[in-house]
Amino acid sequence: MYHLFRPFLLCFCLSSFLLQAQSINVDVCVYGGTSAGVIAAYSAKKSGKSVVLIEPGKHLGGMSSGGLGATDIGNKQAITGLSRGFYRRVGRHYGQPEQWTFEPHVAEAVFNQYIKEADVPVWYEYRLASAKTQNNQIQEITLESAQAGNPSGNRTVRAKQFIDCSYEGDLMAKAGVAYTVGRESASQYNESLNGVQFRDKHQFPDGVDPYVIPGKPESGLLWGISTAKLAPNGTADRNVQVYNFRLCFTDDPANRIPITRPEGYDSTKYELLLRQIAKKMPKELTWNLMHFVMMPNHKTDINNCGGFSTDMIGANYDYPDGSYARRAEIIREHELYTKGFFYFIGHDPRMPKHLRDEMLQWGYPKDEYVDNDHFTPQLYIRESRRMIGEYVMTQANCEGKTIVSDPVGMAAYTMDSHNCQRLIVEGPGAVAQVRNEGDVQVGGFPPYPVSYRAIIPKRGSIQNLLVPVCLSASHIAYGSIRMEPVFMVLGQSAAQAACLAIDSKKAVQDIDVPKLQRLIQAQSDQLVK
Repeated sequence: MYHLFRPFLLCFCLSSFLLQAQSINVDVCVYGGTSAGVIAAYSAKKSGKSVVLIEPGKHLGGMSSGGLGATDIGNKQAITGLSRGFYRRVGRHYGQPEQWTFEPHVAEAVFNQYIKEADVPVWYEYRLASAKTQNNQIQEITLESAQAGNPSGNRTVRAKQFIDCSYEGDLMAKAGVAYTVGRESASQYNESLNGVQFRDKHQFPDGVDPYVIPGKPESGLLWGISTAKLAPNGTADRNVQVYNFRLCFTDDPANRIPITRPEGYDSTKYELLLRQIAKKMPKELTWNLMHFVMMPNHKTDINNCGGFSTDMIGANYDYPDGSYARRAEIIREHELYTKGFFYFIGHDPRMPKHLRDEMLQWGYPKDEYVDNDHFTPQLYIRESRRMIGEYVMTQANCEGKTIVSDPVGMAAYTMDSHNCQRLIVEGPGAVAQVRNEGDVQVGGFPPYPVSYRAIIPKRGSIQNLLVPVCLSASHIAYGSIRMEPVFMVLGQSAAQAACLAIDSKKAVQDIDVPKLQRLIQAQSDQLVK
């Protein structure tokens, strides 16, 4: 009996040590407990490597457990390996072979299941403070507590390989790897859809006046409108496509908590919504106000829709390179805006009664986000930093005009960028009106391969880091690749590349890619059921 339990005891002791230690050495350190981070940690641990997963928050799964239950797929056949396995595990919960729409707590339970099965130690509520590099290698990273007033002190991780699975690319940046923020010019990579894009999607109707007193510029601008001038299409800038929260609501009275007036509520923030409605009256909430997708058990995944909705346009520019304190402010601003948006629709007497009545049917689910007032803690960071790696994925890759020779995953979604700014433009009769800028939705292409070189730094840069989330892609190509199933695919690929680099004692830029592809396939065949 002792021999039967000894492996379990050794594994348990190692995990307990890694959870408590202030300084550790592991084979693979994964930073960021997003969906990609969980899959990367699981993949590396199942390959026999010692692993630690660092998650600055309290929960695993990122957006996949943070409200994005309506999976953006494009083409299911492009989703393979452990990523496809995730949707099969979710399916088992619902009695289906696969399930691509799901409740947040179900997704989180599946991610926790992966961690438990592989016995991966997770350091929750620790975030990156610094990275020490030498000879193009990350030697160690120092972590600080993400809890306010926590006296536990810093922790240090030394590893042979590091994988940055954060939505922000913090480890990549701290290690000195080249990256970009914002939109390249259309000419930089010969793309027609990059840079400024003034188009008609998720747009205001004609004639929405931007001024506090209509027709009176001296009265000032309504909340949320920028004073910036509209640049020609294709112009580069550092504007970041907008963030929002993906909302899980329920209409089940037994499980519903009413949407109440949030702290600091200011109804003037939603004046543009009234003016939009005055020009184009919605028949129901799903008609140009918000995008509802129903999840199991009377729940939703609500996304932005229309000119004025859940996207808080122009409020996220400081986020990618912001301090932790500044990011916390931005997250809180988005939370209060979002809660106020739904409260406004349901309670402001100026809203049409049929929309108020419909809104009041919905509320926060009692059984979701029970430690966060039933509101998702995960802001949808659609795009932050993007690595400038050994290869840059571009519009030509998405459209199949350029095919990479070293694929480690497939992407298939529409080139999708949400709006980046809200401006004043000249309408008919030279009258000022409000317009959004930056929304692009161009698809119609088949699945296409993502290059291994797009998840590694350039040669001559860091040799033991992989970046499967903030990967190397132009703004518009990233808009297609940036989907949760693809992040999980690339997370597994990054983990197997890290293992191969360790075993072959090579830099990530020098590993045998065909061998990597075989390892990914072999692990998928073994573990995906």
